[in-house]
Amino acid sequence: MTAGLRRTLGTLDLTLLTIGLVIGSGVFIVPAVVLRSSGGSMSLALSVWVVGGILSLLGALTYGELGAMDEGSGGLYSYLRDAFGPFPAFLYGWTLLLVLATGSVATLAAAAAQYLGEFVTLGPTGQKIFSVAMILVLGAINVVSTRKSASLQNVATGIKVTAILVMSGLLIALGSGGPPATASADSPSFMAGLSVAVISVLWAYEGWQYTTFAVGEAVDPQRNFPRALITGTLILIGLYVLANIAYVAALGGARVAASPRVAAEAVTTVVGPTAGRLVAGAIMISMFSAALSIVITAPRVYYTMARDGLFFRKLAEVHPRFGTPAFAIMVTTLWSMVLAATGTFQQLLTYVVFVGWMFYGLGAIAVIVLRRTRPDAPRPFRVPGYPWTPVIFTLSAVAIVLNTILTQPRDVAFGLLIVALGAPAYLVWRRRRVSPSEAPAPAR
Repeated sequence: MTAGLRRTLGTLDLTLLTIGLVIGSGVFIVPAVVLRSSGGSMSLALSVWVVGGILSLLGALTYGELGAMDEGSGGLYSYLRDAFGPFPAFLYGWTLLLVLATGSVATLAAAAAQYLGEFVTLGPTGQKIFSVAMILVLGAINVVSTRKSASLQNVATGIKVTAILVMSGLLIALGSGGPPATASADSPSFMAGLSVAVISVLWAYEGWQYTTFAVGEAVDPQRNFPRALITGTLILIGLYVLANIAYVAALGGARVAASPRVAAEAVTTVVGPTAGRLVAGAIMISMFSAALSIVITAPRVYYTMARDGLFFRKLAEVHPRFGTPAFAIMVTTLWSMVLAATGTFQQLLTYVVFVGWMFYGLGAIAVIVLRRTRPDAPRPFRVPGYPWTPVIFTLSAVAIVLNTILTQPRDVAFGLLIVALGAPAYLVWRRRRVSPSEAPAPAR
């Protein structure tokens, strides 16, 4: 074992990591749902994208204070542990490993395999083989070097950001538009539709929280982490708004609202059918980048749990040559491969994806708790607008959770059951927890 993880990630790395984590397929698909749910009003739909971005920015500002306080690995897990104790923190790490992170990696790999079908013929078995192979490659890259993984992530994120900018520029310059969208007879009520639109946008912005897991490998985290998280979120707002304007410029509101694959349809309409494949390629790169970002970040949570004595001790080891939490990465990769090969990730992720927002809200509350319990702790970055900034973000997380409870009660019950299974696991690890003299050095 080495003393700890190497600090190799600068501001640019963390900024691109934030962007890479968030942009998957949402910006290429979700705009249709948002415009439809906004009653066909383009101005209202754009306002929803901006509001969703601002709510995410409030979360980024809140987590900026937490990350600047805690220089160790583990991110949100560590914030929950410090504010509320090890049990809720363990439940978050448990759910992250069992479904949230690994299921997301499996989902992105499977979706990338489907888009690969635009170029080569793949049957169901071939898609699963590609998904598993993609995850294996991601794991191998991350085991060998955090620095090389981050560099590859920077390139992949740069490509997809460039693709969005070029696509948007072409659509705006060459698009002839079309009829505006109108509310249909079976459209939901204004408030119900607006609620769906806001929640859809918040889902599209989700993912920046994973950047907190990498703080332990950030250079000068007190300065670089808040700056990167805030900058990345602001860039995301700009990209999302620009893409939405471009889609309407190319298709008109009516076609955007009705399109299940709005980016591909817009590019095909304006540039031609061959260019539609370029969109498929851009989406593949986008998904690869998002999956790579998760594999870079999530294992740092299990690494920290192990160093706290709440998980297999082997996962707390740092590879003596590569300087990475190799075993934690391997566990993440192998379980993601199992989920991708069996296809079980689809239903599991549906069950527990709302649970992530429960913990995101708790993470924001942690700022308030730690202000009271650790008033003298160094805070090189303080969240602006305290306490309203964390409170408003927490309310947005509560809205997502309540909406899921009201609209998908069966899935919520199964999701909570999966989380609850972590309780006996926690008791087992508490009993097996090594004494402080035998434990690895804290991850902070």
